[in-house]
This record gives sequence, C-alpha cells and structure tokens, in this order.
Amino acid sequence: MRLSNILIDKGLVNQEQMDRALEFKNSKRIRLDRALIQTGAVSEKDLLATLGEHLNMPLVSLAQAPVDPEVVKLLPPKLVYRRRVMPLWRRNGLLEVAISNPFESYALDDIQLLTGQKVRAVLGCEEEIERLIKEYYGLGGDTINELTGGLDDGTLTLSADGTKSEDLMEMAQEASVIKLVNEIIVEAVNERASDIHIEPYEGELSIRYRVDGVLRPASVPTQIHQFQAAIISRIKILANLNIAERRVPQGGRIKFYIGGRQIDVRVSVIPMIFGEGIVMRLLDKANVLFTLPQLGMDEETFASFKQLIARPHGIILVTGPTGSGKTTTLYAALNAIVGKEIKVLTVEDPVEYNLQGVNQIPVDHQVGMSFERGLRSILRHDPDVVMIGEIRDLETAQAAVQASLTGHLVLSTLHTNDACSAPMRLLDMGIEPYLVSSTLIAAMAQRLVRKLCNECKEAYEANPKTLPSDFKVHPSERLYRAVGCDSCRQSGYRGRSGVYELMLMNDDIAELITYRKPTYEIVTAARKNGLRFLREDGWLKTRRGITDVSEVVKNTAI
Repeated sequence: MRLSNILIDKGLVNQEQMDRALEFKNSKRIRLDRALIQTGAVSEKDLLATLGEHLNMPLVSLAQAPVDPEVVKLLPPKLVYRRRVMPLWRRNGLLEVAISNPFESYALDDIQLLTGQKVRAVLGCEEEIERLIKEYYGLGGDTINELTGGLDDGTLTLSADGTKSEDLMEMAQEASVIKLVNEIIVEAVNERASDIHIEPYEGELSIRYRVDGVLRPASVPTQIHQFQAAIISRIKILANLNIAERRVPQGGRIKFYIGGRQIDVRVSVIPMIFGEGIVMRLLDKANVLFTLPQLGMDEETFASFKQLIARPHGIILVTGPTGSGKTTTLYAALNAIVGKEIKVLTVEDPVEYNLQGVNQIPVDHQVGMSFERGLRSILRHDPDVVMIGEIRDLETAQAAVQASLTGHLVLSTLHTNDACSAPMRLLDMGIEPYLVSSTLIAAMAQRLVRKLCNECKEAYEANPKTLPSDFKVHPSERLYRAVGCDSCRQSGYRGRSGVYELMLMNDDIAELITYRKPTYEIVTAARKNGLRFLREDGWLKTRRGITDVSEVVKNTAI
C-alpha cells in the first residue's frame, strides 16, 4: 500500500496537503515523508506512529535511550552515516536498530550481512537518531573514517612538528578535510553556539562549543587529532591567514551562508605547546541583532533607557565584563535611534555587524586608526549620535567628553563591575570631576543569565531556608527550576536574558562626583533615586520564571 494512501485513509492528511507535499518533494528531490513533515502536513512523530502500526515496527523515544556501547562497536561509522541508522541494543537474540525511514530495507540487509545477526528495526525521529550518531560515533565520524581509510591504530605518519608528511596546503584542500571543517561549523550553528574552541593537547584535539555562555564538549572521534594540522590549515586558508606561520598569533574573518543566513566568523589563532589553538566567534545577525524590548529589561528600566537614548546630548555608558552583552545592548539602542533625520556614526574594534543606516568605522592600530583618532575625525562629519566600541584610555575618554559637550549623544562601554563605579573609572583615567558630572547622564551595568527552557521548566514551592539570604520569598511562593528535554539538549536552559542595573544621574550624584566622594556614597544616593541592583533584577526574573536561583547567584554578587 502506498504511503499516500495509508496517510489519507488514516485521516492524517487530506488530498490537498498531499498534493502540496508531492509538489514540494519533486522540487526539492526529497522523500515524500520528509516533504510531508517539512510542509507541515503532519508531525514526524504522528507519521512514524502510523507507519509503524501499519508495518509492525514500534516507535521508540530515543531521548533517553540506553544505548549498549558494545552494540555500537558492531557497525562501522561509514555504514551508520551513509544509511543513517543507529544500533541500540541486543534483545531476545535480535540486534535492534533505530531508523527514521521505515522503507529502508537495504540498510537492514547490509547490517544483517555485516554482523551475521538477525536485525529488528524500530522507528525513531530523524533528529534523535542524528543526535545519537554524533554522540556515539562523533561529529564527522564518516569523514574521519574516510580520511583514515578505516584505520584507527595510529599508523598515520606524523612529522616532528605534529603535521602530516604531505604538504599542508594540499591536505587542507582535500574534499574530506573541507567537509570536516564545514561540519564542525554547521554543527556549531545548529547548536546556537557563540564560539568554537579548538584546543590541541598531547595526543588529543579538543573541540568545544560555547552555548548560552557555557562551554560544551563536541562529540568528535578520538582519531581527529591525527588531522589537527590539516583542520587548522583549512581554517587559516578560509580566514586568509599565513598557514606557514605558526609562531605568532594571527586573526582573520570568514563569511559563510548557512540555510540562507549570513554567518560572519571571527578567527583568532594562538600558538600553544602542542600546536595552534583556534577560537572562532560566530556572529549570526539573525540571533544577535535584538530590538530593545527583546533584551529582557523590565518595564521601568526599559522606559528610562528609551528616554535616555532620545536625549540630544550626554554620555551613556554600558558596563560589565567581557561577554556580558554590552555591544548587543548598544546595537539595539542604535537600531531604535537610527532614522532618516538622524546621522549615527560608530567607531568599533572590530565592527561586528553591519547596521543599516549607521556609518561604521573600524579601528586599525596598524595604520594608526585608534578610537581617539577615529572619534575626533568623525565629529567633522556632523553626527547626531556617536557610538564608541569601548572607552579604554584617557584619550578616548577625553574625546567622548568633548563630543558630548559639543552637542552629541555618545554611547559607549566600560569595564566596571557595577553602574555606580563608572564615574569613578572615568575619574581614575584622568577626566576632571566637573566634566564627568556635567556630561554623564546614565550608566547601566548588565550581566547575562540563561533562560529556563519553556518546554520543560518545572514549578516548585520555594523553601526560604535553602535560598540565598538576600532573596526574600513567601513559604508558599512558586519558583521554577531547570529539568532538561530534547528542545534544550537536556540542559534545562535555552537562550539568555540580560539583568540590568541602571544609575540615572541627578544633582545629588553629580555633586558627589564633583567632590570625588567614594563609590559607596554614590550608591546610597543612587538607591534613593530608584537604583535596583543587578541581583535584585535577577530575583525579579526568577519570580517571573525567566531564570532560576542558581543562574542569578552565579552571575551576580551580593
């Protein structure tokens, strides 16, 4: 019986949906079952359940499947990757194998011929099978198998410096190496990673992805270290770096298009004891260019910040450590400001994203293009709003102050732990107190906390005795905690949100700055003016079920 007849008879799809799926199938040259799923006619789970019932194949959930490692060894990676099958366990004298295509009889024949055992197929969702294959056979396992010729005994010849005996340029251009590097990057994009860390150790090449601020090891075959030099050379070629130079740090950029999305990759290469280490920062415009309402500010902070960026002049500083989302906040602010009546200029090191309608200038220290020089030059271009990537020194700070005094709104970042330390940091750089008090209009500290996965977060009754002393809750108040599911890769978290601490300048704070009063007095005055600490904003998001207690504790201080 044909697949279309089975699904229509069961009432899962109608004829119109089937016709649309058939047209999609022919245009994309894919299987009918995949076409039905991709066009939204039916869910994969319902489709497999119906076919499993018709073909007497049980549908199993592979999310927490107890895979037998000894069974995994029975099948070579080449077969597993080519046929997209996953061996699970032996049961009642049968080797059970998960497949997502119930009509893949050739794969079962191959497995039975190879192992000499009777094979029983069970159905599983394609994404779950792919996840198990990567977990047990490693990312790019089929490519590694192709490169080694199926050998896994360390017989490949390495030269004294750890590179292959073949020419590095030739090896890096091999189709298999190109495919392997592409798979590493595509997997990072699929995992929503912000960075890829490639780290060489003695007899090992570690690949880790930073997802929602946390590093996760990538599942790669152990023999991948044999291709360390080729992988690194391939990445350096893509980034237009010198593959022969392995003694000094290098930096470059790569541009990819994955699934119609533009991914800019910032590459940093540093020589280490056992070879060169690489960090690739993935800059995905679709995931990073937020609007102000998407940043996670509460209504009060959002309203105040929106008023601040509408001011005609003054300095607004966003503070926090590296990786706290400061640049993202500034980009969101610029997106809210930019328009036909306003000219916006930025000086950045480096320019991470191209913003429509914003004139962006990259810093280049090799030719003497510094923050300070760029800022002084762009003031002659009659901007209304100026964004400086970071105030690092006295010269840049003086230029920012001068821009503010001449009628410009200046946005920038500063490395301080809290909002109230920002004016003192400017004073420490050498800016006169009266200039800081007259130009600074606000400072906002921020951190990023992981958001609880909406699919699996679990409510529980709070116990005040087990919570931090500064988090006051009622005994019956309900909070939320991480659990883990397929949607969040069993982590319990998906995405990140900012927690904010906004200090608004007033006459009292300005006077304290003018007389160089200590930071704790500025904090006292700011509290009277409505300042809410980072940790307090974190507790507010915990009560709303956005994040949990552990994330707030980890990312903020009392």
